[in-house]
Amino acid sequence: MEKATVKRFSGVFLKLINLTAVICILCLIAGIARKKSDSPITLLSSTVTNVKSTRLGEGLSRSGTGGSVSNEPEIKIEAEPQLQEKVQTIPDNASNQQTYDSETNSESNIESNTESNIESNNKQPEKWESIEMRVTAYCPCPKCCGEYSDGVTACGHEIQPGDTFVAADRRYPFRTEMLIPGYSNSRPVKVLDRGGAIKGNRLDVFFATHEEALKWGVKYLEVNVRRKNL
Repeated sequence: MEKATVKRFSGVFLKLINLTAVICILCLIAGIARKKSDSPITLLSSTVTNVKSTRLGEGLSRSGTGGSVSNEPEIKIEAEPQLQEKVQTIPDNASNQQTYDSETNSESNIESNTESNIESNNKQPEKWESIEMRVTAYCPCPKCCGEYSDGVTACGHEIQPGDTFVAADRRYPFRTEMLIPGYSNSRPVKVLDRGGAIKGNRLDVFFATHEEALKWGVKYLEVNVRRKNL
C-alpha cells in the first residue's frame, strides 16, 4: 500500500517538474522572441502604413476625389506650367502662320502686278498710221463681184443694208480700222473683204449700188490706218 502511494506521488511530482520546465522554456522563448521582434515589427508596421497611405493617395488621385496624402499635388504643380507654356506657344505659331500667309499673299500680288505690267508694256498702243492709197469703189452686183456676188464677204460677213466697209490687201488683217476721207461720213470703217485686183496700197470701198460706186470713181487719198494688236 505504501509503495503504491509513493509511486503515485512520484508520478505527480515528475509531471509537475515537466510542466514547470515546459513553462520555463516557453517563457524563455517568448522573451527572446519579444526582444528580437520589437524593432522589426515597428519597421514592418511603418512600411505597411506608408504603402497603404501611398496606395490610398494614388487611388484618390486616380478617382479624381482629390487628396494630399501622396506626392501627386507636387506633380500637378510641375505639370501646370508646362501646359501653360504649350498654350502660350499656340498664339505664336498662329501669328507666325498669319505672317507667312500675309508675306505669301504680298509676294503673289507683287508677281501678278509685275506680270500685268510686263503684259501692258508688251502691248503697244494702237496708233493711227497715215498711208497714201489708191481708193476705188465696188458694189455687190455681178459686174463688180462676179461669182462672189452672193452677199457674203471674204471674212464671212453677211452684207446688211447700210453697211460700210472696205476690201484691202492681205497685209491688212480683217477688222483693221481705216479712216477714209469722204467715205462713211469720215467715220472709221473695217476691212471685211478681199479683191483679186486689190494689191498693195489699194482699197475698194463698198457701196450698196453700182451707181454709187461709179460716182466714187478713183481717188488718191491719205488714209489713216489703225492696226489691231494680235
